[in-house]
Amino acid sequence: MSETNQAEHAQISTALEVEKIEDNLYRSKSLWVPTRARGVFGGQVISQALVSASRCVDSAFALHSLHCYFLLSASPSTPIVYQVERLRQGRSYVACAVKAIQRGNIIFVLMCSFQKPEPWQPSYQWVMPTVPSSDECELEEDRFLRYSKETTIRPETKRILETFAEERKRSPIAIKMAKEHDVEGNGIRYMYWMQAKNIPKYEAPFQKCILGYLSDLYLYDFP
Repeated sequence: MSETNQAEHAQISTALEVEKIEDNLYRSKSLWVPTRARGVFGGQVISQALVSASRCVDSAFALHSLHCYFLLSASPSTPIVYQVERLRQGRSYVACAVKAIQRGNIIFVLMCSFQKPEPWQPSYQWVMPTVPSSDECELEEDRFLRYSKETTIRPETKRILETFAEERKRSPIAIKMAKEHDVEGNGIRYMYWMQAKNIPKYEAPFQKCILGYLSDLYLYDFP
């Protein structure tokens, strides 16, 4: 990736931006490949597909659910085209399918539904866990740099940590580890604070697209 593309990626609004090329047809304007990754960052593909779908649905409908299917890795050298198909247009729900196409191949499929908000509809969410506040937690770039300065660390690991720290500085999402603990001997569970950097107050549809972007961050932790 060029420095220009990396600089553009530092803004979440640019990372999610797509251009309309025809009705129900959109094209990526920037693509980003994370360090040591095989292809374009999956969260960016999810979020750009969501932006494309949202632009094809009446604003009275809000994103309700989504399912993602990654089929092939994407190259940053060729724009991704997002083809939106409205599968069902009802009075309360709209269902859409978005195909992400690159070089004639379908690399990703998004199935999503939109709903007109109803005051009586049920709402579910996990109870907020007990974790330190965001202000008490360390930025990931600072954590990586701190690890890289340990005297017992191998030179190769030091270089990797420094590279990750630089990448996190440029990222449009600020990440802080809030907690890590054993889960009944079945591994480690990590909890993070995440926040989009330097953005104005966006309406809910765009905020949900940002959630799509960060959903693919830190499915595993290093180190």
